[in-house]
Amino acid sequence: MKALVTGGGGFLGSHIVNMLHEQGDEVVALGRNRYPQLEKMGVRVVQADIRDSEAIRQACAGMDVVFHAAALPSIWGKRNDFWEINVEGTVHVIDACKKASVPKLVYTSSPSVVFGRQPLCGVDESTPYPKRYLAHYPRTKAIAERMVLEANAQHLSTIAIRPHLIWGPGDPHLIPRVVERAKAGRLVQVGNGKNLVDITYIDNAARAHIQAAEVLSPTSPCAGRAYFISQGQPVSLWSWLGDLLEKLNIDLPRRRIPWWLAYGVGAAMEAAYSTLRLTIEPPMTRFVSLQLSQSHYFNMRAANKDFGYIPAITTDEGTERLVEWLQRRKA
Repeated sequence: MKALVTGGGGFLGSHIVNMLHEQGDEVVALGRNRYPQLEKMGVRVVQADIRDSEAIRQACAGMDVVFHAAALPSIWGKRNDFWEINVEGTVHVIDACKKASVPKLVYTSSPSVVFGRQPLCGVDESTPYPKRYLAHYPRTKAIAERMVLEANAQHLSTIAIRPHLIWGPGDPHLIPRVVERAKAGRLVQVGNGKNLVDITYIDNAARAHIQAAEVLSPTSPCAGRAYFISQGQPVSLWSWLGDLLEKLNIDLPRRRIPWWLAYGVGAAMEAAYSTLRLTIEPPMTRFVSLQLSQSHYFNMRAANKDFGYIPAITTDEGTERLVEWLQRRKA
């Protein structure tokens, strides 16, 4: 299989690249930077911006499958940046696949595309998109996801994978930020701490993409559909984070605030940051307050049935690997 991975130097993208390379596929990683670690493996790296339609068209030429993992995943930022990267960038990928006669497109989406303001407890893929979003990221990802699924046709089979809260060794965002806040005494528990949340170990997330690509075809049941991906068993978010911090000998957060207060603070900060045109992320937003305090976990039966997804790495095993990596990183 000859594959292109957009965002190939990112956390998820690089793992997809590694797995494809290890199983003997010819893989090309596309990203904005140089990735020496991939080049040393013998992976061809194309340095290009997802907003460059011509570069994307050239990179897609001759591919059997495109994994579109490039995105702007931030909670805060300029609307135009999210639109250009998440929406217009996806338009470029779809158009390039069509022009280059690429038969398969696997899109990295997010469960946040169906998150409005209410908890999501064991819901499946029939859950509709909300009418309003609390951040540019989920709104633009939802638009892009719909475009990818609508592009499904006889000559281009498409699928969207929705992994929730990807974590593991090499994580550049989620867990290191939590750890740093806890070390600095700035981590505050939002809500009563009883919310259940799905999480996804990085290897499982990458493997799900490849499994989907292997069965994707015009006649497969997964063509033109979106799928939730996770560990298969939600964790009590604050208990799991507490156990992780305890293993790292970091004091647990003692301060707690109710969700409604965090939501109000987030709304005020968003208003202030917008007025002042600040591009740095506020300490709290409405979206983050609800993500930290509400339950959001999903039914994965469809992914298991349609392309055989079962998380190979358990949460306990993944947590041990994560702790070892964080300890080495600290040293």
